[in-house]
Amino acid sequence: QVYVVFSEELKCWCRARVESVWRQTEGYQLRCFLVDYARYCSVASEDIRVVTGAFAKIPHRAKKCCLHCTKPLTLHIDYCENTAKIGPAKRWDSAAIQHFRKLLE
Repeated sequence: QVYVVFSEELKCWCRARVESVWRQTEGYQLRCFLVDYARYCSVASEDIRVVTGAFAKIPHRAKKCCLHCTKPLTLHIDYCENTAKIGPAKRWDSAAIQHFRKLLE
């Protein structure tokens, strides 16, 4: 389901998919993926609207994707044995993401 949310960072209304919802003291916060900007943002529940009409039928400019057969790696440090080895990880770390973005530029 695609909604329209107001992005404080971009200062405009954007189409988004809601990834998660959590309760705050003053209402609910939503973590959203902006389908036309390939960014994540957090918005208050008051800043979300339902998409209607032809606006809902416009194709998304950004799509979530992954690298084929590429698995995240991380550096495992064993302080007891004073060794460091590269091994599999569950998620990409921020340094690897930054490096990949620099390569794309």
